[in-house]
Amino acid sequence: MFDPRSIGVLTLSAALCLSANCSQAFDDATYPDLKGQWIRITPPGQPAFDPSKPRGRAQEAPLTPEYQAVFEANLADLAAGGEGLWPGYRCLPPGMPSMMTAYEPLEIIVLPEVTYILIDHIHDTHRRIYTDGREWPQDVEPAFAGYSIGKWSDKDGDGRYHLLEIETRHVKGPRAYDASGIPLHRDNQTVVKERIYLDKANPNILHDEITVIDNALTRPWTVIKNYRRNPNERPVWPEYVCAENNSHIHIGNENYFLSADGHLMPAKKDQPPPDLRYFHSTRK
Repeated sequence: MFDPRSIGVLTLSAALCLSANCSQAFDDATYPDLKGQWIRITPPGQPAFDPSKPRGRAQEAPLTPEYQAVFEANLADLAAGGEGLWPGYRCLPPGMPSMMTAYEPLEIIVLPEVTYILIDHIHDTHRRIYTDGREWPQDVEPAFAGYSIGKWSDKDGDGRYHLLEIETRHVKGPRAYDASGIPLHRDNQTVVKERIYLDKANPNILHDEITVIDNALTRPWTVIKNYRRNPNERPVWPEYVCAENNSHIHIGNENYFLSADGHLMPAKKDQPPPDLRYFHSTRK
């Protein structure tokens, strides 16, 4: 079956060739083989930010006392039937670093001056990682995926790249690490550093070592996410559109629920209705 993503890959390649000097051909063999569909390796159930530990408090996130209190309030809201701090229920993108949990499969496209990571979650989104040696720009519009600069390196000295090191800044919120609502600082000054590399023993396993530097943390927090390559050379790429059939409705600071017959319902016990000041009562 024809994969429409291939059009995008060819278009990207052609655009780069038109805008850059293509006299020096792109040597694909210099880079690791990252082709295919990558699926997260995690225990069953809702994935945690650190896949080696259970969700919630067991993640042992090194939060400051202030943000530990924010997290506890979030857990209390979840226990009462709310959605806590996770923005995904409103169909907002998870953003960096949580988007690398790969709730849906991801695809990596390596080009001479930029590497793309495509992730079809919430909506079809992507990361653009610049590997052209640029410096940080002075003025950047914050984005959920942030602004990423990367560098390929040859750690073994064999003339091939094995490691992609990335730094991501200028990330906007709201964000949380995972659906348990572990918070990032509201100032959105997060810096995310990554080391992406194939497993030496199994080239069908990919590792992403992620270190988060954030003002809600007492120290940098490092986790390793792992992905396996789908053995099917022509994998299925399902469309995931969060807004389709989403029953959650966010009004003010509250989350409500849309019933099957299209009526507004409370999401929590004894939850008051939203403010209806702009609606007139129906006259009988």
